[in-house]
Amino acid sequence: MKREMTKEDKELAEAGYQDLEEEKAQGHKDGDTKMEGVDIHEHGLSFDALEAELDTSFDHKDPTQSTGLSADEAKARLARDGQNILTPPKKKSALRKYWDCLVTMFNILLIIAGILEYILLGVDFKDNFANTYLGGILIGVAFLNALIEFYQLQKSEAILASFLAMIPPSCRVVRDGALATIPAADLVKGDIVLVRSGDKTPADLIVFSASDLKVDNSSLTGESEAQERFARPEGAPARPVEAVNLLFNSTLVVNGEGWGVVVRTGDHTLIGQIAALTGTESGKKSPLASEIGRFVMMVSAIAIVFAVVFFVVGITTAYKGKGEQTVTFAVSILVAFVPEGLPSVVTLLLSIAAKRMAAQNVLVKDLQGVETLGLTLLATDKTGTLTRNQMTVTNLWSGLRMFTAFQSNNDTETTEAFNIGAPGMREMVDVAALNSHVKFDRSDLPFDQRKILGDATETGLIRFAGKHIPDYDEYQKQHPRVFEIPFNSSNKWALVISEKAHKEGVLTAYIKGAPERVLAKCSTYLKDGEELPITDDFKEKYDEAYDYMASRGHRVIACAQKLLPGDIYDPNFEFSKTDTQYPSSEYCFCGLISLEDPPKHGVREAIGTLRLAGIKVMMVTGDHPKTAEAIARKINLILGETKETLSKKTGRPVEEIYEDEVDAVVIHGDDIDSLQGWQWDQIFAKNEIVFARTSPQHKLEIVKRAQALGHIVGVTGDGVNDSPALKKADLGIAMNISGSDVSKEAANMILLDDNFASTVKGVAEGRQIFVNLKRSIQYTISHSTPEVIPQLLYVVVPIPLPLSAILILVIDLGFELFVALSFAWDKPETQDGLMRMAPRKPVNDNSITALKKRALRRTKTLRRDPETNEIIRPSRFAQYMMRVKAPFTRHFWEDALERSEDETLVDSKLLSYAYLEAGMIETIGALVAYFVVFFKNGFTPGDLRTAQKALTASPSITYFEKSSPDFVNSRGETLSATKQVDALAQAQSIVYLSIFIIQCFNVFAVKAKFRFPFGRSIVGNYYNFAGIVAGACLGMFIIYTPPLHVVFGGSVHLSPLYWLIPVAFGVLLLAWASVRVLLLRKSVEQGRVKDIKGLMMFPTMRTMSMRSRH
Repeated sequence: MKREMTKEDKELAEAGYQDLEEEKAQGHKDGDTKMEGVDIHEHGLSFDALEAELDTSFDHKDPTQSTGLSADEAKARLARDGQNILTPPKKKSALRKYWDCLVTMFNILLIIAGILEYILLGVDFKDNFANTYLGGILIGVAFLNALIEFYQLQKSEAILASFLAMIPPSCRVVRDGALATIPAADLVKGDIVLVRSGDKTPADLIVFSASDLKVDNSSLTGESEAQERFARPEGAPARPVEAVNLLFNSTLVVNGEGWGVVVRTGDHTLIGQIAALTGTESGKKSPLASEIGRFVMMVSAIAIVFAVVFFVVGITTAYKGKGEQTVTFAVSILVAFVPEGLPSVVTLLLSIAAKRMAAQNVLVKDLQGVETLGLTLLATDKTGTLTRNQMTVTNLWSGLRMFTAFQSNNDTETTEAFNIGAPGMREMVDVAALNSHVKFDRSDLPFDQRKILGDATETGLIRFAGKHIPDYDEYQKQHPRVFEIPFNSSNKWALVISEKAHKEGVLTAYIKGAPERVLAKCSTYLKDGEELPITDDFKEKYDEAYDYMASRGHRVIACAQKLLPGDIYDPNFEFSKTDTQYPSSEYCFCGLISLEDPPKHGVREAIGTLRLAGIKVMMVTGDHPKTAEAIARKINLILGETKETLSKKTGRPVEEIYEDEVDAVVIHGDDIDSLQGWQWDQIFAKNEIVFARTSPQHKLEIVKRAQALGHIVGVTGDGVNDSPALKKADLGIAMNISGSDVSKEAANMILLDDNFASTVKGVAEGRQIFVNLKRSIQYTISHSTPEVIPQLLYVVVPIPLPLSAILILVIDLGFELFVALSFAWDKPETQDGLMRMAPRKPVNDNSITALKKRALRRTKTLRRDPETNEIIRPSRFAQYMMRVKAPFTRHFWEDALERSEDETLVDSKLLSYAYLEAGMIETIGALVAYFVVFFKNGFTPGDLRTAQKALTASPSITYFEKSSPDFVNSRGETLSATKQVDALAQAQSIVYLSIFIIQCFNVFAVKAKFRFPFGRSIVGNYYNFAGIVAGACLGMFIIYTPPLHVVFGGSVHLSPLYWLIPVAFGVLLLAWASVRVLLLRKSVEQGRVKDIKGLMMFPTMRTMSMRSRH
C-alpha cells in the first residue's frame, strides 16, 4: 500500500522488533575470550611433521590412497586415550530431582499441615491421638505426589535417551587403507576422516585435502557466515580458532567435502576444553508449566488466607480458645482448598498423551512442550517436507524450442517430444552428466539398477542423462574433470571443467544452477549448433519459457558451456577459485531443464485442515518464487490473488494495487534484508505467505519476526540449513527418516514416518491434551466449594462438623484421583470441533497493537549510553523496586484489565463453573442429604444448632461423642450418646457420598461445550466408568467397613435410599450443563474458524504435471 506513515506509526511498527535489532548488533561480541589458551598446536605443522607426530600415514595428493591406521593400532590408541565422547553436562542427581518435585507449593502446604498435627500431638497426646492418622496421611501424600512426578520425569527422560541412542553418530574413516563407516566414539588420534556436506565434524581435524569445504562455526565462535577451510602443506601459524586448516568437533559441514587427520578427541577437543560451553541443564519453563504454577500459587494463597481467617473465627466462636482443635479445623480448610492430586494428575495426563502421540508416529521430546502444539503459525520447508524429494526431468528448452521428456496432456501444441539428436540436446545431456557430484552405492550393476547417492535434483538429472549415454562409466572416464566449484547456497551455481576436445582446444567448462545467475554469466546462446549473441528478443523468449516451466511448480535449472581456447587454457593450466583463475564469464547459454518434485500424498488435505484450524501455514523455500507459488497453489497454501496475478488479470500496474485488495504474497529472499518493521507487519497480516529464494539466515529472521508479533511459531524441516530456525521456533518439527541428525537434535518434535500429515495429528492431539487437562482441573476443583462451605456453617451457624479433614483427604486422593486421570483418554467432543476452533492464543490486529504498545512503552523507559546509544541495564535492586512500584501505576492496571482473547488453562469461566455453578449445586445437594439424614435420626436443623451451641455455653456440654449426655430434641425424644454418634457418622458419610455421586455426574457435565452432556462422544470413554467404579468401591469400603470407622468415621446403618438425594442433584447438574451449552453457544460459534473459499480437500493427484489454475 502506498501511503505516508506518520512518525507515531513508524515508532509503533518498529517497537516489537527492537530486541531483534539489538541481538543482531551484539552478534560477535562474545566468544573470543573463551578461545584463548586452548591446547592445540598441530595446525602449525607441515604435513611431514604432522605424519611423524601422530604416527600415521596420509596422501594429500590423492586422499583415497591414504593408508591410515591399522585396526590393531587404533584399538591400542582407543584403550590408551579413551572414547571420543564429551563428558556430558553435569546433570541433577536423582535425589535433587526428587527434591525439586517435593518442594512445590502444594506439597509444602501439606507437609507444614502434617507437622502441625504432630506438634499438637506433643502438646496433648490423649485428646489429639486421632490426628496421628491425619498428620501421617498429609505428609505421605506430599511425598507420594513428588514420587509420581519424579517417576514420570525419569521415565520420559529414559524414553528420549533410548530414542536418541538408536541413531549413534557415525563417521567415515580410513583404516588399513580401506574407507569404512564406524561409530564416532571409536575415533582416535591419527585417524584419517572424510567429511561431506551435512556431516557433523566427529573430532578436531587438520584438513589435508579439501574441495570447496565450508563449516558453520557459529556454535563455537558466533560467526553467522560459513567459514571456508583449506589444506595448508606448510601449516597455518595462527590462533587455533582462526586457523583455516582446522575443523572443530561438533561443528557442521555446510558445503563441499574434505579429508582430515584427527588431532584431538573427546574432552581434549576445543569444545571439550571450553568449560563454559558444556553448561548445565536449562531451567526454562514451558508455557504450560508456568500456567499451572500460577494456578497453584493462586489456590495456595486463597487456601492460606481462608485457613487463617477460619482459625481466627473458630478460636473466637466455636472453639472458645481451644487452640489445638482450631488448628485441626484450619488444616481441614487448607486441605479442602488444595487439590492435592492435581500435580500427579497433570504429570500422568501428559505422559499418557505423549505415549499416544508416539503411537501415531509423533515423538515429543518434552512432555510439557506438547502444549506448544497450540500453534498460530507454521513455517514449512518445501523440498522433502511438502514434496517427495524425487525429481524427474519434465521439459527442456534450447534454441528457442520447447521439448517434453515424457508424455503429458498439459503441454502446448508447439512442445516437441525429446530427441537426443535435436539441436542443443546433446550439450544439455553433457552438462547434466559431467557437471555432477553424485556417487553410486555400487558400480558393478547396470546403470538403471544402481542407487544414486546425492541430492534429489542431481539424482533426477543423472537418471535422465544416463538413459541417453550408452556407457555412463566409460563416458566419465573419457572426460575426466580437471577443476570444479561445487554448488553452494550463496553462488547458486556449480562449475566443472572437463577434458572434452573441440575445434579450439581440449577443455570445456560446464556450468549449471539458478537460471538468473547462469544467464548473467552468458553473452551468447546456442541455436542449431551456432553461438548467437543474447538479445532482448531472446530474453523475452527465455522469460516465457521460464514462466511456462515455473508456473507448473517445476524446479528450473539453467545450463551453459564454454569451449575453452587451447592457446590460453592448455592441459597444464593451473585453475584456482581463490583468485578467480577460472572462466567466470562469456559463456554460451545451452538452455533450461525443468524437474518436477510432486507434492507428497496427504499434504494438500493436511494444509487445508491446519488452515481450517486457524493456523497460518507459510512456505519458506530456496526455490524460485514462480515454482514455489505454483506448488503452493496445488496444496491449499495459496488460493487467492497476489499483486502480480491480480495485475495480470486486471491489466493494472502492480504499483497501483493496494495491499488490502490481495490476500496472498510471495516474497523474494533478496528483499528480506531491506524490509522495514511496517512491511513485516503487512506481510504477516496476509493469510497466504510464501518466502522464496531464502537462505538459512532468512529462515531464522522470519521466525524471529513472527515471534515478535506474538505468534507461537512451528517450523518443519529436514535439512542442516533448517536447524537454526528449528531451534529458535516455539515448536521445531524434524523428519526422522530424511532429516539430518542436527535437525533432529534441534527439534522439539520428530515425525517418525516423515509424513507432514502427522503434524495435523500432533496439533489435534495437542489441542485435545489441553482440553483434557482443562476438564480434569475443572472437575477436580469443583469439590472445593462443597468441602469448604459446610466447614463455614460448622463455625458460623454452628452445626455438627459435616465433613472431617480425613474424609476431605479421601475425596481428594481417593476417587477423585482415579476419575481425574481417566480424562486422559477422552476423545474430541465433535468430529471436527477441535480442528475448527481458532488457536487458544490467536494473533490478530488487537493483540499485535497491544503487544507493540507495551514494547514501545518499554523501549521509551530504557536508559541509554549517550555516546554509544547502548542500553544500560538496570541493577537487580532497581528491577526489584520497579516491580514493587508497578501495581501503583496506571499502565499496570491497564495491562492487567485489558481484554484478551487468549484462552488460559485456568480462566474465569472455569473458576466460575467449578466454584460457583457446579460447586454450589454439589454443596446444596450434600447439605440437603446431611439435614435429611439427621432429621431421620431425630435431629431437626434447630436441634443441631442447639446441640452445637452447647459447646460454647457455660457450662460447656459436648454432644455427638461416646461420653456425651443424652440429648432431648424439639419433639421431646431423648437421644442417647450412641444414637448421637451414629447419627453424626451417617450424616458425615452421606456428605462424603453426596460429593462422590454428584461428581460422577460432573464427569460428563464438564465435557459439555459444543453439545449437551449425553451421546457417545461424552460417555464413550470407558476409563471414566472404570474411575467411577474404583471410586465407588473405595467409598463403600470406607463407609461400610466397621474397623475403618476409627479413622474415617462412617456407619453401616446408612441406608442406600439416601443416595437418591445426590442422584437428583446430579441430574440437576446435567440439566444446568445443558442450559450452559445453550447460553455459551454464541461465544463458541464466534470462536470457530470460518470456511475458506476454494479449499481443495481431495487427495493430491498422482499425475506428474498439473497446471495451476489462477
